[in-house]
Amino acid sequence: MKSIQQWFDEYAESHQNHTNKIFHFICLPLIYFSIVGLLVTIPTGFLHLFFQDEPPFYYNFGTVVLILTLIFYLRLSFQIFCGMLIFSVIVMTGNYFLSTIDEVPLWLICIIIFAVAWAGQFYGHNLEGKRPAFFKDVQFLLIGPAWILSFIYKKIGIKY
Repeated sequence: MKSIQQWFDEYAESHQNHTNKIFHFICLPLIYFSIVGLLVTIPTGFLHLFFQDEPPFYYNFGTVVLILTLIFYLRLSFQIFCGMLIFSVIVMTGNYFLSTIDEVPLWLICIIIFAVAWAGQFYGHNLEGKRPAFFKDVQFLLIGPAWILSFIYKKIGIKY
């Protein structure tokens, strides 16, 4: 199994252009946010069997996928896991608050964010002149957000 640093080094190969990095620092968290939001909106009707009232917001497919994602990060680095756990709680909280907006459904907000963020990602890679890393290995879709976290950790002196 690759170490977290090996993953980051390989991911960084196609992320050398400064502008591409900026697009990634903005777009990757937005993609993470929007995917979780879309998963949150998948109906979970069977949960009503276990609750007299509406199930809590965190009882959804977004939570299930986040748990699996966090297990992936835990296997690579406890410090990255902790940071991604905090980020994931922020993402779930943000999606909860967006879900309370009556005028626009959460799924629509998330689709718009998802589309705009991916357009930014591909524009950045066009500037870079290299294909996105996930074309090589789909696991890089999970490495990207952790890669951004690694830069934050370096700035504040946390080893991962």
